Amino acid sequence: MSAALGLKAKPIATEPADDDSDVSALINRLTAEVNQIAVDKTKSIQQITNQMKMLALNALIESSRAGAQGAGFAVVAQEVRGVGQQVETIARELETQLTKRTGDLVASIDRMSQRSRGERMVDLSLNAIELIDRNLYERTCDVRWWATDSAVVDCAASSNAAAVSHASQRLGVILGAYTVYLDLWLCDLDGNVIANGRADRFRVVGQNVAHTKWFRDARSLRSGDDYVAGDVENQPLLGNAQVATYCASVRAGGQAHGAPIGVLAIHFDWEPQARAIVQGVRVGDSDKARVLLVDSNFRVIAASDGQGILSERISLSLNGQRSGFYQERTGTLVAFHATPGYETYRGLGWYGVIVCGS
Repeated sequence: MSAALGLKAKPIATEPADDDSDVSALINRLTAEVNQIAVDKTKSIQQITNQMKMLALNALIESSRAGAQGAGFAVVAQEVRGVGQQVETIARELETQLTKRTGDLVASIDRMSQRSRGERMVDLSLNAIELIDRNLYERTCDVRWWATDSAVVDCAASSNAAAVSHASQRLGVILGAYTVYLDLWLCDLDGNVIANGRADRFRVVGQNVAHTKWFRDARSLRSGDDYVAGDVENQPLLGNAQVATYCASVRAGGQAHGAPIGVLAIHFDWEPQARAIVQGVRVGDSDKARVLLVDSNFRVIAASDGQGILSERISLSLNGQRSGFYQERTGTLVAFHATPGYETYRGLGWYGVIVCGS
């Protein structure tokens, strides 16, 4: 089952997001049109009232020339002038209030759209880290299972030439079925590699790995039910390839509580598998998104653009949260979600992160 779960997952779909974006854009456009219509119409009203005021002024001038006979006409002209001023005042108030309301509406829609976009990116971040968690859970199952293989146990107990040959052959058969691994190493308790599955490709037998953290941790495991999950690293003995190393102790008789007699290390071929995850997240082109997996130190361990892997560290403003999103001053949207773990795999404090350009 593990071989079939080698991160060959379907892309993560986000169809509703396009609909949300379209609706927001439509409402924004219609609101802007209403606002422009209001401005245009109030300007037209102001032009008409200006004409009324001008006519009223001319009428007042003519009535004053007419003397007593024009007194009645002056009253009418004055009233027309007053009505014009009232209409002008109402038009200005309408423009101010309507412009404010439509401005508030546009701002509200923008906030809702931004929140919807942020929540969608958080969901995608979770999907990405969950998918890798489920896959890496399988790796922890693999290493504990293979550490009980009779050929592995026999070779760890007595590393004579025949036992080494049989163990190497057996590890090679496993690698033929589980293509997500670069190599499998059987080590003695001193950290010497005594057998591997791809001896023709990686000449690691005789190398000592006692200095590595994953071996030291594996050497201290309490039972065969426990495992070590190492952080992603470049492994010099495997052509400097990016690997995630998983270990279990090999125990006498293949029993979970037997005496430790060796360590089995399996090297997960990280780069192509992780790349399939981050590039499979279906964000829209308009999002200008960079999809990342980062470790507990915020070191980039996978990136959809292939940049900064194992060398770049990003700054995340978590504010004590395991998931969320925020907007930087530059307008960049950052969404994140911490590893939830899967089954007995607790995760290593990794995060799925999506960075969207403004």
